[in-house]
Amino acid sequence: MLSAAGVRAGDEVIVSAFGNVEVAEAVTQAGATAVFADIDPATYCLDPNAVEGVITPQSVALVVVHRFGRSADMARLRWMGQRHGLLVLEQGESEAPYDEIAQRRERAAYLDGRLNGVRTPDGGDGHTYQQYVVRVPGNGRPDRDAFARAVRARGVECRVPVKTPVHRMPAFRRDVHLPETERAADETLSLPVDASLTKREMQRIVSACNALGGLLQPAF
Repeated sequence: MLSAAGVRAGDEVIVSAFGNVEVAEAVTQAGATAVFADIDPATYCLDPNAVEGVITPQSVALVVVHRFGRSADMARLRWMGQRHGLLVLEQGESEAPYDEIAQRRERAAYLDGRLNGVRTPDGGDGHTYQQYVVRVPGNGRPDRDAFARAVRARGVECRVPVKTPVHRMPAFRRDVHLPETERAADETLSLPVDASLTKREMQRIVSACNALGGLLQPAF
């Protein structure tokens, strides 16, 4: 895709480091350099302000990935692309039937109203809840991982959506500081929100999470 779009060796392509290593790999395969920009902590997509800060004369494109059912700020990113002469490419998520999305939204609203001790997602306009991603407060990754183990022990499936940001992987290691990306990788946890979940299963999720408030006290 990138090579066909004219991306060549010596070019820079701006991407997110929050997951989607295949995007950085595609940049490398085209002979270009992946440049990482930070994310918006509400959408987990590229932050337009962060993108603006890493544009150089070698920048030719940016790849925008929509995450967890939230869309990036495409109006600003497209405007920025026009302003700087950058190709703006989007990677979306698989579409679900409207009925399924409606049921996920219903279950997300149930969790939003009952969970405490975790920070629930910023719903925003059009959120389809491909994943229901919460933040586990406290001391970052150790508390998040302990919380995940305890929730699983109570019979609730959960997963860490991004274990290692791409800019911390050996093949793409960069000496850059992406505070929102790193914080999200340390704090996020994906809870079930499938359309097939029963009321009893939803209650179990709430009960399991709310029973763990004692884990979430930050150290001083």
